[in-house]
Formats: sequence, C-alpha cells, structure tokens
Amino acid sequence: MKALEQVTLSKDVYWVGKIDDREVPFHRLILAKGTTYNAYLLKTEKPTVIDTVDIEFGGEFVEYLKKFINPAEIQYIVINHTEPDHSGGLGALAAQAPNATIVCTQKAVKELQEMYKLHDRTFLVVKDGDTLDIGGKTLKFKETPYLHTEETMITFCVEDKILFPCDIFSTHVANERFFDDKADADITEDFIGYYKVIIHPHRRYVRTLINALKDLDVRMIAPSHGFILRSDVQKYIDLYESMSADTVSGKKATIVYTTIKSNTKKMAKMLKDTFEQYNIQVEVFNADKTEKDEILNSIKTADAVLFGSSTRYADMIGNIEQVLTELPDINLEGKIASAFGSYGWSGEAIEVIHDYLLKTNMNVLSTSKVIKTTGMTDVEFPVRVRFSPNECKEKVENAASFIADLLLSSF
Repeated sequence: MKALEQVTLSKDVYWVGKIDDREVPFHRLILAKGTTYNAYLLKTEKPTVIDTVDIEFGGEFVEYLKKFINPAEIQYIVINHTEPDHSGGLGALAAQAPNATIVCTQKAVKELQEMYKLHDRTFLVVKDGDTLDIGGKTLKFKETPYLHTEETMITFCVEDKILFPCDIFSTHVANERFFDDKADADITEDFIGYYKVIIHPHRRYVRTLINALKDLDVRMIAPSHGFILRSDVQKYIDLYESMSADTVSGKKATIVYTTIKSNTKKMAKMLKDTFEQYNIQVEVFNADKTEKDEILNSIKTADAVLFGSSTRYADMIGNIEQVLTELPDINLEGKIASAFGSYGWSGEAIEVIHDYLLKTNMNVLSTSKVIKTTGMTDVEFPVRVRFSPNECKEKVENAASFIADLLLSSF
C-alpha cells in the first residue's frame, strides 16, 4: 500500500483503508475517478476495526493496519455490510486477529461464515439499538436493511459522534484528502451520483435510516467509499431525505384478474391495498365480469398494469386472454407491467401472461431486472403464489411496494 500520512478522525480513531485510483469496474459501471475502501481502527482498551476493504486488497490491508496495531490485539471486528468490497479483508484480518469477535446482524452471520470460512469464529449478533462498550468508547448499532442489502447496519460512536454507515453517504472518488472540507472541488455531484446508482433503488428504506438518525447527534460521517463528511453533515443527511421523498403524485394502477377459488382475487386485493398506502389510485377488474373496452380504457390511462390469473390445465382461465391479445396494438410506452397469480401445480398461466406482456412496449418487470438493478432478492416478478396468498402476503406487498417506488420517484 502506498505510504500515507496517518489519517486521524478523532482521538484514537484512524482511517486504515485503501485508495484505488484505477478505473474500477463496479456494479457494471466503470468508476472513472476510482474509489476508496474506507476501514477504521478505534484504538481503545478493546481495539476495534470497523469494516475492511475489497477482497482484492485483503493482505495489503492487514499489512497497513500493522503500522497502527498488532492485529492479535484486536478484540472486535464490526462488519456493517457483507458485500466483498467492504468485508473482503475479513478473512485475512481474522487469520491474524484470532481472538477478535465479529460483530454484525443476524442475517450477516451465515454470509460471513460461508464467504470467509469462519464457522469456528465467535460472532456477536447485534440488534437495532444495541450498544457495545469497547473500553473508553461506546458503539451503538442501528439496523438499516436494504441499504443496500438485507443484512446492513450502521454503527455510531457515541463519544466522538461519528457515524460509520458503510455504503450509505458514500462517494466514488479516489482521493488522498480524505475529508470533504479538504477536497479541491465541490463533492456534491459525486455524492448525488452515488446515491442515484447505489441507494435510490432502495429509496423507501432510506426512511428507516432518516428515522434512525433522529436519535443520534451525528457530527461526522465516515462512510466506506470516498470522502469523510465533517464540514456540513446535515446537508448530506438532508439530501438523502429530499432525494428519497415521493416526488411524483397522481399515479394510477390498473389490476386485471381472473380466478378459480378466489386466491388470485385475494392477491389483487393485496396489491390494491398496498398501492393505496402510497396514495396511488387503483382500478381493479375481474375480466370475467367487466367489458373488455372498459378494461382497455383503464389500461390506457394507467401508469402500472398488472395481470393475474389462476392456472387450469397449464393455461389461463376466463376472458383475460381477450384483453391481453389487444395490448400489442396499443402504444403503452412508459407504463410498468407485471404478471401475478395463484396456482396449485406449476402456474403456467402466470408465465403465459408474462409472455404476452413482453410483446408490448411496456417496462415488464422480472426478477432478473430487479436483481441486476438493485441486488434485492426479496422482490420477485412475476408474483407467483402457491394456493392461498395469506401464507406469503409479504411477497405480494413487496412487489407492489417496489412498483410504487418506481412510480413515485422522479429519478
């Protein structure tokens, strides 16, 4: 690692990360300005490391850390987020810090055990609001799921008023100035650019973050990429709050379904109820009880269109196909579309609907798209439920909330 002057955030709090000034491939992007992998050492009575670096630089990270402390003295390693650009140095560090306890959320434990072969290590599972005395400093933990993965948390040093939020509040800039008030240019655009790409797909979870911060007196934000923020911390918090707010109103969803035993009808109602929680107007039609032209007129004025059917003998039921066959001849550009349905065997009707939707010029949602754009694994399209949706209500609500986020955001 390139020789650097010691970077001190506060008494006994040091930066021990890695500057990566290459054009870095990241989330199918190229980071033209490079990035930093920020890790931090709290050299207290119970020395603690917060996050590590990219897995490519694990060995280098440990060697740099040795300039500050003998790794065998480290008692805690806090992992806020398990993605390998932050937890990647854990394997190398754990090997040289045999007595260190790994601190993380419950959902992170198995991931870290499997990724770094740490099945025999001691883990301390922390929950929202838990604290940890590290000898002279107190760490407080807040769970912030899906910012931007499910296991994510943030760590706050009470005495120093420093927030360690991992990916949250980051920038992708390789720099040796470290602090925003020492930057040679305004970093706001880099800050906003990072938010749009990494955080905004999860914007409804930013509300959890903002609520968590209301209980914390944050004077410095030490993220895991880019600049450490200390000149106007509230400015950056306010930017997250404003960018994650609902900025669009007056949206409408049209839901069309057919059903055998009312399970797909129940799904339609769950979707409707969730949309209405976001103040989205909803029109619901049973295709077997409504004139085709009435349904088509609603679709033309909708922003999101959802089609659902139960499955009988590997196919859709009722009159829903009569509506679907009309769609390719209508200009539906800009609308969001998805298939859904309940089934008892293999649910072919849901996939047939999905195929019909793909023949239109709508934005047809799929699990593949969700994973590639957000990394989220709790949202699935088409929305498939076996038998009663009461057993997996959360799956239906997650799908509707995801669509609502797309509709209500100006980005």
